[in-house]
Amino acid sequence: MISAEENKQLMEVGPGTLMGELMRRYWQPIGAVAELDDNPVKPVRLMGEDLVMYKDKSGTYGLIDLHCPHRRADMSYGILEECGLRCNYHGWLFDETGACTEQPFEEVAYPEARFKEKISIKAYGLQAKAGILWAYMGPNPAPLVPDYDVFSDSGYKQIIFTEIPCNWFQCQENSIDPVHLEWLHGRWSHYLTNGARREPKAHIKVGFGEFDWGLSYHRVSEGGNEEDEQWTVGRVCLWPNALYTGHFEWRVPIDDENTLSVAWFNNPVPGDEPFEQERIPYWTSPLVDEETGRWIDTHVMNQDYIAWVGQKALADRTQEHLGGSDGGIIMMRRRMLEEARIVADGGEPKAIIRDPKKNHQLYLPKQGRNRLLEYERNRAEGKAPRNIHLAKQPKAILDEMDKIWADRAANTK
Repeated sequence: MISAEENKQLMEVGPGTLMGELMRRYWQPIGAVAELDDNPVKPVRLMGEDLVMYKDKSGTYGLIDLHCPHRRADMSYGILEECGLRCNYHGWLFDETGACTEQPFEEVAYPEARFKEKISIKAYGLQAKAGILWAYMGPNPAPLVPDYDVFSDSGYKQIIFTEIPCNWFQCQENSIDPVHLEWLHGRWSHYLTNGARREPKAHIKVGFGEFDWGLSYHRVSEGGNEEDEQWTVGRVCLWPNALYTGHFEWRVPIDDENTLSVAWFNNPVPGDEPFEQERIPYWTSPLVDEETGRWIDTHVMNQDYIAWVGQKALADRTQEHLGGSDGGIIMMRRRMLEEARIVADGGEPKAIIRDPKKNHQLYLPKQGRNRLLEYERNRAEGKAPRNIHLAKQPKAILDEMDKIWADRAANTK
């Protein structure tokens, strides 16, 4: 059984906390590249810190404190400059490193004071990769943003954000829980649809493992055996806070009681010719159906949200009664605390990448991966598939996908 102190340690993400310091050693996805193309200044809250991310007129990304160090004005209302973001209150200008590069009045009235050299604003790293904006809040030198092989796969990509009112770790534990697939997404869906969705096969065996980039779970269902990909390949959760099952879901701590879900989907398009996407769209997925006022329960990710938030904002793991299917959750908790203590002792945790030669096309295992690619590329239908994971997809995205699928399907005939 987990202790109350360990439960607290797993959930706290602020500066100086055990898990907060571990999480700050990794690049965290916090936005979409297209977001700052549309609106180049955006306030964000990340691991209990209020920040603002921006793209200045030179195209440089910055992530700095939300509040100006002069009089604590809100920098999200600042003025974009060629090199940095200027506070709208008194005109102090800061670049992406946090350096104060201009103080209009002070430089004119008191140039000998060289006051700007004594002032800086809190600043963190912000990089773009795979259409995502990644933040790094740990000590320098920063590691590399992982270059997963699927980032460069051809296809129609989209990024989906959802703010979830609960702690990040109960979201991540879901990633190593195989039996919930059978019940939450299988039997409950079967029940909700009065049998319209087929009833799933029962699990008869589960197993868990660890690999370079995270943890994995493996399962055998009724009628299957250990030669099936469900067992030989399984599914993976990436260290420290992501799931990969053909798409990504990152569970990014906003603070102790709120989580930003960042999902990255790539749909292979019909045909053998590579598909080039100039802009990766982004959108926010709702939790509640506006018409009914109830939480959405029709799609996979929303079903997960219901289960996570049902544990309250901060799950009390001291009240649990874990069984044999929970071996992965027990392993994840233990390994998280072990890696956090390594950081506390001055060491480097798991899955940090620093060598550029090793950070190229990192392979991620996925059951049925090649079969799915082959099926989608040979799809003859002129309409894009509807995603069982994503509720309330914007019509503009569905229409764009349908047009692409129709054009590609016509060209493959």
